[in-house]
Amino acid sequence: MLHGHVHLAHTPFLQRVISLAVSSQKGGVGKTTVSINLAHAFARAGAKTLLIDADPQGSVGLSLTRQSRLLSGFYDYLADPSIPMERLIVPTRLETFSLVACGQASDYEAGGNGMGTHLARVRSFLRAAASNQFDICIIDTAAGLFGITGDVIVSSNSVIIPQQSEPLGIRSVPKLLDGLSRLRLMNPSLNVLGVLLTMVQNNLAESLEAANALRQLLPAEMVFQTMIPRDGLFVRASARGLPIGAMEDGAGAQVVFDSLRAEIEAKIQPASGLHAAYG
Repeated sequence: MLHGHVHLAHTPFLQRVISLAVSSQKGGVGKTTVSINLAHAFARAGAKTLLIDADPQGSVGLSLTRQSRLLSGFYDYLADPSIPMERLIVPTRLETFSLVACGQASDYEAGGNGMGTHLARVRSFLRAAASNQFDICIIDTAAGLFGITGDVIVSSNSVIIPQQSEPLGIRSVPKLLDGLSRLRLMNPSLNVLGVLLTMVQNNLAESLEAANALRQLLPAEMVFQTMIPRDGLFVRASARGLPIGAMEDGAGAQVVFDSLRAEIEAKIQPASGLHAAYG
């Protein structure tokens, strides 16, 4: 695990900005919670981090700033790529942490446009973000692997899959991975980092049994060792517009996301030549 600040500006990390999609087959699995707190964990470690809300529901923005509905954002850029990226990037209190809201044009995708419709503009958006010297872009997507979410995944170099630790959800994971395999035909370099167990209840046998079942179902490297617990602290943090690590009593939960960040770094480094950055 990293200690202190990580200085990535003079490493290959900057030459190949990591775009990490956080995607799930269905909603309600803690995807936005993971996106916000993982982005905050990277930013706390010194990586210049951009959190992008690509879910038309705008959950990231609503969790972090009550003014998010008034901000131009990701879907506004898809509707009009001439919008300068600088107009979309919203700084936070942490110098290394910025976000892009879903935007006022979030109904733009609601018409059910098929996958591939906006692929060029999504790729243009991520190139523009990279030109603003970000080290990592974390993208909270809408549930499902179709439409704009499919375009985001195909445009990204990495993806993680949050999955609620409950029996019914675990059964759907193979189908989800099959869908990702099809997307890799369009982006052979896509790095599927693995499935992340969320909403784990350590005091509920069924939840732990579901987690164990997933580990038996998939190769070890396809399931993160870190698990995200079900915790009312996440709800309180969202109500206050804060990542959990910024809460007075959030240190324990922050350790979980620091652990997840370290696992992701270890999975990304071999593909990106990042070993020199961490010594």
